[in-house]
Amino acid sequence: MLMKSSQTCIDDIEMKLNDLHKKIKQFQNENEFNEINLNQLRKKVIEIAKEFSNPSNMSIEQNSRSLINEISIILSKKSTFTKWKQNGITVAGGNGEGQKLNQLNRPGGILIDKKKNIFIADYANHRIIEWKYNAKEGQIIAGGNKQGNRMNQLNRPTDMIVNQQNYSIIIADFGNKRVVQWLNQKQQILIDNIDCSRLAIDKYGFLYVSDDRKSEVRRWKMGKYNNEGVIVAGGNGEGDQFNQLALPSFIFVDEDQSVYVSDRYNHRVMKWRKDAKEG
Repeated sequence: MLMKSSQTCIDDIEMKLNDLHKKIKQFQNENEFNEINLNQLRKKVIEIAKEFSNPSNMSIEQNSRSLINEISIILSKKSTFTKWKQNGITVAGGNGEGQKLNQLNRPGGILIDKKKNIFIADYANHRIIEWKYNAKEGQIIAGGNKQGNRMNQLNRPTDMIVNQQNYSIIIADFGNKRVVQWLNQKQQILIDNIDCSRLAIDKYGFLYVSDDRKSEVRRWKMGKYNNEGVIVAGGNGEGDQFNQLALPSFIFVDEDQSVYVSDRYNHRVMKWRKDAKEG
């Protein structure tokens, strides 16, 4: 059997094709090729083709001899093209700069939950807004009591995440140099004296905070904030070496606890593997 494919077949497909080849040989040796056998083989080929992750074009060619010696399976992967819509739609704000519930003022970090609700760090309005899916205006879920440092106030928040353990909102309260937690209108300072820019959380429950003044990213175990945390990126002063950062902002943590950092003043994105000394 001759098989031509645009890419190397995975082991499972190859094994099934080998089994198919053996069956054809068996039919040849027993001289029992008939229309029923051929239909069975065709069905088997179609089943194998469907196991490819992307749709494939398939054709089966057979010679005109009474005893079939060759079947050619020609498979070609279809190219996948992604086409973006040319025009976007406004999902939050869009009513000019302002402090009304249908307005935003220098929005920063955003978060989208499973229900497509959008959480927005409304930086210059000193509040966190939740914008329900398809809603015409948002609702304040944290801050909104003017700029200040009281427990019910925020000062230029830059980012927020949701703690899935208790569904609280953890906020980078940048202007107050603190990370705070809001749970049912109850506030708690988790980390203070930190120039917190952005936040992230991994699947193990560790909280990550980028500090743009110290040019580093630190990690804390959720619920255990009575320490200085662990440096996971930077921490060697501001600079452009591989072990340095310069005003880091956005951060992302993958499944392996590697940290991706938007290294703002170095105009680059850095990846720091877990326990690495440099990115």
